Amino acid sequence: CPLQINFFWNLGFLLGVAIILQIITGIFLALHYTSDLNSAYSSLFFLIREVYYGWCLRYFHSSGASFVFLFLFLHLGRAIFYGSYFYNPNTWFSGILLLFFLMAIAFMGYVLPFGQMSFWGATVITNLLSPFPSLVEWVCGGYCVHSPSLKRFFLFHFQLPFLLCGFAVLHLFYLHFLSSNNPLRNSTNNKIPFFPFIFLKDFFGLILILCLYFLQTHFGVSSLSHPDNALEACALLTPLHIVPEWYFLCQYAMLKAVPNKNAGFIILLTSIFALIFFGEIRNLTTLCLLPLVNNGFSVSFFISIFLSFL
Repeated sequence: CPLQINFFWNLGFLLGVAIILQIITGIFLALHYTSDLNSAYSSLFFLIREVYYGWCLRYFHSSGASFVFLFLFLHLGRAIFYGSYFYNPNTWFSGILLLFFLMAIAFMGYVLPFGQMSFWGATVITNLLSPFPSLVEWVCGGYCVHSPSLKRFFLFHFQLPFLLCGFAVLHLFYLHFLSSNNPLRNSTNNKIPFFPFIFLKDFFGLILILCLYFLQTHFGVSSLSHPDNALEACALLTPLHIVPEWYFLCQYAMLKAVPNKNAGFIILLTSIFALIFFGEIRNLTTLCLLPLVNNGFSVSFFISIFLSFL
């Protein structure tokens, strides 16, 4: 691996560890979950109260989603800042595809507890598909979020992570086939062996992420989600303010800013897939503007999160 890489190059490893932990805890949670409208909420609280250390599994998994997206955004920011898309466009394309899969998986997982915020969040997002009525009926099993919708979301939320692992292998293949870039943004044959130096950095990162997981699970904020999601879903009672998880606030702000539903949906998809065009940059002089571009992305991202609360 390149000699000059720093700790930002460990974020991909931490992201992979977080995804693997999510898959492992998700398998155990699926053993106790019931994907039925009348039983989903009660099965979750039965897991928390009656199953031995079930509360730990539940909050480990729900808090783990925040860690996954935290490492994902840092990993993506590092790639933009250091111009990884210029040196490894195939790795960049596969990474954006992984981003889309992760967002879809996280959304479907957010619906499964079937609390107030989960139900109304699913209603808002599925209503974006209303220009295609047949698609809404196929996704939801009807014209609204109901028991068939919950079964579909549970099925896809359980199966898609394994497909995600396949794309992650493709992502790693392109990375190791073309090698990684470095903070100096130059191509060099000055390499060092992966073991023991980089391995030890990854190991320390693994210890750090496990400590953060257990601190958040045992002493942290409950699920890092909205308190209304602890209430059972009621189709007759709308929350005062629909707030998704923090990692969706940027896209949610775009939906709120556009009065037209179809245009908002297009802008929502564009905010993700526009990153693909970064891989088409072939001009070295553009790299001089990378710090400015990265700062602009960061500022707009945090402003969007702030505006989504208003």
